[in-house]
Amino acid sequence: MDEARMGLLRRAAVNNAAWCDAVCRAHGLAPRYDGEQLWSSARRTPPLYPDAVTLEPGVPARNVVRGVDIASHGCSVKDSFADLDLVGAGFEVLFEAQWIHRPAGAPLPEAEAEAAGLEWSEVSGAEELAAWEAAGGGGPFRPGLLGEGIVFLAGRADGRIVAGAVASTGGGVVGVSNLFGAAWAGVLGAVSDRWPELDVVGYEHGEDLEAAVRAGFAAIGPLRVWLFAQ
Repeated sequence: MDEARMGLLRRAAVNNAAWCDAVCRAHGLAPRYDGEQLWSSARRTPPLYPDAVTLEPGVPARNVVRGVDIASHGCSVKDSFADLDLVGAGFEVLFEAQWIHRPAGAPLPEAEAEAAGLEWSEVSGAEELAAWEAAGGGGPFRPGLLGEGIVFLAGRADGRIVAGAVASTGGGVVGVSNLFGAAWAGVLGAVSDRWPELDVVGYEHGEDLEAAVRAGFAAIGPLRVWLFAQ
């Protein structure tokens, strides 16, 4: 793999770890960084969030496992470079996906037919955040996440939230996650308005990956999520 692509993968992993870090801290946890190699939480993270994220290729499996709570149900590891072997430590692969990248300044895609006419804005306040979650954004998220560098985007039809995503900065890029509804065109427009100089990253698989590619992303490398199975 060339150095430019590896650099993009590293930035995507760092961005994702920063988002996970913010979510965990909003829930009262105290995750840590092991230099520039690994992010992890010694206490179980909120549902659907990993207990560790590798930030560089070649991190020893023992370093990953010793920093997480395998005694609690649901412990998982985001293997950002798909190069860990955690089978011997009692983990199994939960799913595989592709990191995606879209350069700053790329032409915006046309809105999907079902998303045409949506009005896009930032979520503000606990009540609106709860409505965003109920519409399909996931969660639960804490209102303390509504701040500089993290934006919950909502696409509204007749005032009702029907699409959305999270956009978060970190690693010198903008990461998009928790996408729901026919949202790519509106989300990318909102991200471009706020951070026109930053590339956009994320990860997807299956039909969601196909939709991201249609929106102008390129798949740049694999990742795996491991779940402790014993």
